[in-house]
Amino acid sequence: MVQHMHAMVLERPRTPLVLRERPLPVAGPGEIRISVKACGVCRTDLHVADGELSHPRLPIVPGHEIVGRVEVVGAGVETLRVGDRVGVPWLGSTCGLCSFCRSNRENLCDRPVLTGYTRDGGFATHTVADARFCFPLVSELDDLQIAPWLCAGLIGWRSYRMAGEGETLGLYGFGAAAHILAQVAKWQGRRVFAFTRAGDESAQRFALSLGVAWAGASDQLPPEPLDAAIIFAPVGALVPIALKAVKKGGRVVCGGIHMSNIPSFPYRLLWEERQVMSVANLTRLDAREFLDIAPRAHVRCEVTHYSLAGANEALSDLRDGRVQGAAVIVP
Repeated sequence: MVQHMHAMVLERPRTPLVLRERPLPVAGPGEIRISVKACGVCRTDLHVADGELSHPRLPIVPGHEIVGRVEVVGAGVETLRVGDRVGVPWLGSTCGLCSFCRSNRENLCDRPVLTGYTRDGGFATHTVADARFCFPLVSELDDLQIAPWLCAGLIGWRSYRMAGEGETLGLYGFGAAAHILAQVAKWQGRRVFAFTRAGDESAQRFALSLGVAWAGASDQLPPEPLDAAIIFAPVGALVPIALKAVKKGGRVVCGGIHMSNIPSFPYRLLWEERQVMSVANLTRLDAREFLDIAPRAHVRCEVTHYSLAGANEALSDLRDGRVQGAAVIVP
């Protein structure tokens, strides 16, 4: 039996990940050990590697869009069995005791465990996870297709719900999350307006191929006012731009964990009951909702796959805007 694993490890911020051989992790009480089949590469992984999120547990194995098979079940786990296909998201566990956990806001837990940030994640052949925060995956889609659902989909879905139920929705930054949500929104009968980097005609053509109503540069105004906008690009300057694009009473939702500074802007952009909101993490309810709706909406991901040793290349491609759709590592 194999007694070791391989992982791409971040040992210091702003340095390349290093391929390391390690002993197989042990599944403790309430945990499962997973053989990783695919792990999506999220912009949060890039923020961790680039030192923009300041308190990772180092050395750390990034990756929190994990699809794998249960290999070992720890004591007390009754909901999962060896051989089950599961997904592991960013929210690895919560304390269950703080005021946020006790008021059904576990995404705001004071002492969360975060996959690929404070606990080793999925840029590896194996990982261990808290069984309570893993989700059975019953879709017929393959592992590469589903991996981006575990963050781009889940936190994207939370952002989408916070944006409200308006008919017109703007998506700023047409990457992994936006290309998933555009499909869900279209399925629900909404009209989506996609905003990309200036001059990125390839991304605009990609967005149009998914059925959006319009695609253009982020500094452009859409052809009609928006009910809401979600900003996935980590660019604070997009906040006042999005406020200009939404109607009275409209919402601008910031969907990322990190963003550059938001510049000052005149109060008139916020007036008339416009709102700026941020999204933090996810809840297990978000995951159950999205994993139910995505197959019904026939969500399909545009995927570029990389080997485990190619994780640095995947991060570089994501950093430089060379990924269309989602990047996924296949150990």
